[in-house]
Amino acid sequence: MQTKSMYQKLHPLAHDAVSWSDGFWGRLHKLCHETVLPSMRKALDEPANGAVFSNFYIAAGLQEGERKGTMWSDGDCYKYMEAWAHIYGQTKDPAILEHLDPLIAVIAAAQEADGYISAPMQLSPNKQRWTSVNDHELYNMGHLLTAAAVHHRITSKSNFLDIAIKLADYLYDLFMPRPPELAHFGFNPSNTMGAVDLYRATGDGRYLELAQRFVDMRGSQPGGGDQNQALVPLREETWAVGHAVTAGYLYCGATDVVAETGDEALLAGLHRIWDNAIHSKMYITGGTSAQHHGASQRPEFGGSAGSVHEAFGYEYSLPNATAYNETCANIANAMWNWRLLNLSGDAKYTDIVELVLYNSMLSSMSLDGIEFCYTNPLRWYGAEHPLLSQDAYERWFISRCYCCPTNTARTIALLHNWFYGVSDEGFWVHLYGSNSVDTTLADGSAFALTQQTDYPWDGRIRITVDAAPADEVALMLRIPGWCDGAALRINGEASEMPLAPGTYVELTRAWNRGDVIELSLPLAPRTIKAHPKAEEIRNHVAIMRGPIVYCLEGMDLPDGVSILEVYAPDDMPLEAKMESELLGGVVTIAGQARRLYEENGATALYLEAGREQEEALDIRLIPYYAWNNRGVDEMTVWLPRRF
Repeated sequence: MQTKSMYQKLHPLAHDAVSWSDGFWGRLHKLCHETVLPSMRKALDEPANGAVFSNFYIAAGLQEGERKGTMWSDGDCYKYMEAWAHIYGQTKDPAILEHLDPLIAVIAAAQEADGYISAPMQLSPNKQRWTSVNDHELYNMGHLLTAAAVHHRITSKSNFLDIAIKLADYLYDLFMPRPPELAHFGFNPSNTMGAVDLYRATGDGRYLELAQRFVDMRGSQPGGGDQNQALVPLREETWAVGHAVTAGYLYCGATDVVAETGDEALLAGLHRIWDNAIHSKMYITGGTSAQHHGASQRPEFGGSAGSVHEAFGYEYSLPNATAYNETCANIANAMWNWRLLNLSGDAKYTDIVELVLYNSMLSSMSLDGIEFCYTNPLRWYGAEHPLLSQDAYERWFISRCYCCPTNTARTIALLHNWFYGVSDEGFWVHLYGSNSVDTTLADGSAFALTQQTDYPWDGRIRITVDAAPADEVALMLRIPGWCDGAALRINGEASEMPLAPGTYVELTRAWNRGDVIELSLPLAPRTIKAHPKAEEIRNHVAIMRGPIVYCLEGMDLPDGVSILEVYAPDDMPLEAKMESELLGGVVTIAGQARRLYEENGATALYLEAGREQEEALDIRLIPYYAWNNRGVDEMTVWLPRRF
């Protein structure tokens, strides 16, 4: 069963309500089906990869061998399976079920009689259950619960769901007594989302109770730290702290609990955290983890919050070349904002979702869908760049930590679920891309439309009503926060409705089949600056067009010119151009910058100012998500201003 979350304002459509047509995300969805996931399956069979399916076969007694990969390998395999389930919901390709069913059978055979399953632990004879948060048991289990719930919702099959129920019953018996020694589990809390997903799939209230227990455990006992948000109870928190993936997953799970319970104190804590994260710790690309390694800023605890890694940084500390911005953290940021959107209907959350999707999520995958990266810095010094944890000069096919590829794949696979919503007020259009919708409204009446657009390259969006009830229906169209000067026409006539950036415009009328809505979102390039407290990017600018952040790559500069010599005049004209043969077809932005360089290539740490050579320099900027697809070279998002 699929319960309707009582405290959500908006509700997603059925899994098969949206069908992709050709367009930006439609092509990516097809790539995911035909290339990304088949290639990923090969990677998940590579013994040197961080995530492998072989552990399940060994734990099930179906083959011999030793544990491979990381302690969180299972969870990444489950994300892969979840992605296939979403693709099946769109395509009904029977080969997908033929692929998943044997994997599910192996997982069932690997599960212990009491419901426990975490294959890396089961294959580690020197380890005991629930003795270290770093064993990632709940991370693995949470992704199983979610993947099984999704699989059941889309296929109506119970083979995967039965495993999840058996596991959740085990977890319920273990955690509901609230043993203090388990207060700081799990380190990476996909388990809270998974418990709510299973509650929604089954209607069994125990699983919602379990999710609430997972939330209440955080910060409830001494000994916790900021690394996994275990120092301060979530309802009392004011900062976004620690590991940015564990944080994002925790905030997602807590928001799911709010959607089912209406917990006002919990929601208030989440709002405080959101304000801190988005307004002082988020990159222009939607990335959220500034620090590879660092320390948490907790003066009220005398520094006892401890060291952190892969983490939120200090307020306004947003370094470029050393930015971590783990792909999973960026995606978790979008996942959380999508949940907050459904609670409130506030377009500010949709803006963040869109920002991540087109930038810091998509930048993780090569254009051919085969190779990936873990970190997403905003400046790169080419082959001379010093590599920090998880950095790489080029994207890779396999990695010792393989969480990001499977997360990227499942996000692309499920994205049709994020485009629209239904509320008691009407039908909501969150994101723009070519597709068709056939659904029902809150009162059960049929509603269908077709969206045609070349967004994000072209801001013209055409929506045709294909079916509607006789009564009036409110249609809510999002006007992005970055968009000034939007225009709207209905059946060829200009609308007088106010189109304020960062809102949903409400169009209420009795719609007829064939009605046409034309929304125009101007996509002029915009020059963006940062808050003056952001020291690393003070007196710098970045270029955006629509939701897309742009960057400068070294191969688009003349030989011998470095990105470090490029300055952006305040009056630099910018010209957008579609280049269909470049990087899979992108809009580039051209401008005339200034080159400032030292005579004779002087490289001293300190030099007397005002003696630089200066000349005009034509530059071409590309979308940030497409960088590092033409070989290793320099790259920067931010350019220093030339006043």
